[in-house]
Amino acid sequence: MTMRGWRLAVVAVLAAICVSGTGRPEVIRTASDLGPLPADRYDFTPQDYQRSQRASALLVRQCMAERGHPDFPLDPRYPTDPFVATAVSTDYGALDLATARRWGYGWDPAKSPALRPKGRRMTNAEYADFPACNAETNRRLMRGIDLKRDWLYASTRAIEVDKAVKRDPRLRAAWDVWSRCVAEQGFRRYPDPVAAYTDTAWQRGSDGNTRHTQRERATAAADVTCKRRHHTAELWHAARARKQAVDITRHRDRYAAGLRALRTYRATIAEVLRKLGRRGADA
Repeated sequence: MTMRGWRLAVVAVLAAICVSGTGRPEVIRTASDLGPLPADRYDFTPQDYQRSQRASALLVRQCMAERGHPDFPLDPRYPTDPFVATAVSTDYGALDLATARRWGYGWDPAKSPALRPKGRRMTNAEYADFPACNAETNRRLMRGIDLKRDWLYASTRAIEVDKAVKRDPRLRAAWDVWSRCVAEQGFRRYPDPVAAYTDTAWQRGSDGNTRHTQRERATAAADVTCKRRHHTAELWHAARARKQAVDITRHRDRYAAGLRALRTYRATIAEVLRKLGRRGADA
């Protein structure tokens, strides 16, 4: 067997292992379908974000009231609407075939991910006091946490782990198989799925959405089809899991300190919501 054939055989075997007995759906449509990763427990979750936004809004409003703005809204608009650019990212590139066929590497513009404030505009007087209250709120929520040493540790390591993942020979072999598959369908030979997702040819606007051209949609559909055929996302997920597990073992104490910082933050958020949440609900 040639080296090329051996590498393909390894990929096929790994794909079979990854797909069987994991409890994940037969068809992967979202990153969450792939299951949890070892580093997930050290991450700031979407629920954390939602709760922190609510707690922050309550504390800012309390601070603004103390500065003479008693009716400050929980979700205010700025005096003038700022230019908003939406960051677009994905762990594994496009995964859902129906979405790829309809929207390419973008999304339905009627379902924009950019959240718009629901409250009234701040007055100029409120806007003048807002930065100080926002800073005071951030200090309150981060009380008892060493930002650089503990809070940012897991995210800092995630960057290094991701570099290691991209060097993984098994993953690079899987990307090579995927790349050839996409090229065989008449499209560019991208080095990896993220390169296809972020291709400047899709001309993303300030909101991060694409033009949904016929070429883009066809490329995205081929991308997802090849991922499914060769279990690219599953192999990618497995590589991330391996590298994360190794890194957590090597730096167990530092990760543990980061987790304690996250739990301290969650406790502070819970305290704020308990004390101020009822008043916020009545406002």
